[in-house]
Amino acid sequence: SRLANIEKDKNGHLYNRKSDFRVEYSILEELEHSMTVSRKTEKAKILQQLSKIQNNVKRLQQQLKDVKPTPEFVDKLKEMMEEVENAINAFKEEQRQIYEQLLKEEKTVINELSVFERKVEQWALGSSTTEKALKLSSARVSVDKTLGNHLPAEVVEFERFLQRTGGRQGGWDDYDHQNFLKVRTKHKGRLSYVDEALEYLCGRTKEDIEQHDKWYQEFLILHERKKESIKKWKEKQRQEKEGNLKEKAEKMLKEAWLQREEAQKQKAAERKRQQAAIEAWKKQKAIAFAMEQASQLKLEEEKEKKQQKERQRQCHVKLLLERYTLQKKEKEELEKLEKEKREEAEKEERKRIAAEEITKFQER
Repeated sequence: SRLANIEKDKNGHLYNRKSDFRVEYSILEELEHSMTVSRKTEKAKILQQLSKIQNNVKRLQQQLKDVKPTPEFVDKLKEMMEEVENAINAFKEEQRQIYEQLLKEEKTVINELSVFERKVEQWALGSSTTEKALKLSSARVSVDKTLGNHLPAEVVEFERFLQRTGGRQGGWDDYDHQNFLKVRTKHKGRLSYVDEALEYLCGRTKEDIEQHDKWYQEFLILHERKKESIKKWKEKQRQEKEGNLKEKAEKMLKEAWLQREEAQKQKAAERKRQQAAIEAWKKQKAIAFAMEQASQLKLEEEKEKKQQKERQRQCHVKLLLERYTLQKKEKEELEKLEKEKREEAEKEERKRIAAEEITKFQER
């Protein structure tokens, strides 16, 4: 609501088309527009980078749901994890460089504002005392309400000191203050410079110079505290931003690791279940194989018995055949012998008859 009111007041005063300074303010309007476009572009770029990192993490998480105990899978998983880590480191480094550039630009802006502030203070010194009091009162309220809630205490203390004592020159004009600094620096801050300073500071008394010296010493102390405080505050902001990025990255990696652990547990349980199923299947397969082997052995034994009986039968037949052949051969031999005997007897008979015939023929 407060920001909206400030935006409304700004647009009403600066960008009003009826304003007498419309031409000058149009440059600010264009600058604001270009910076708005730049911020949107930077935001889109950051969201794109974060989306890419998130997608890589999701891919890694998806791979962790289906873990394979192979070297190729482990190498692929390692490569994906390195890719995610490199993307996060690159994003952090880029944001760190952008942040450092913003710090430099902020320092430049602070220096420029200090210059303008000194100019305004010089203008204010030319106004009446009443006008100074009103401006200082208004500025003090502004510091209390705006800066006090957002800046370190040392910064607020320094600003209040300036408002209370007349700005960065302690209520002196620029000419007197610069001469004071020149002489004081020449004498390296020793009080011996007061006499020489009186020669340059017409209208100033020794008490004025000593009082201004006390103010300047306090100014240096508070200014140094302010610088150190701003440095620490910026460092704290940077560390918090880096810590948030690191914490977010570590959280993402931790979630990915936990999901990986859970996936590995589930995978281990699944492998155990599959191993049990495989063991049961192997046991069943072994029993079936043993039964098949026993059945096969029984069939082979029966086959062997049949073959043995067949061989015995063939041997018996062979013996019978050989016996029959031998008997037949013996019979043929006997018949041949008898035939030979018969033929021999017939031959002898024919010889006897022939001899008888010859004898009879001779006797005639």
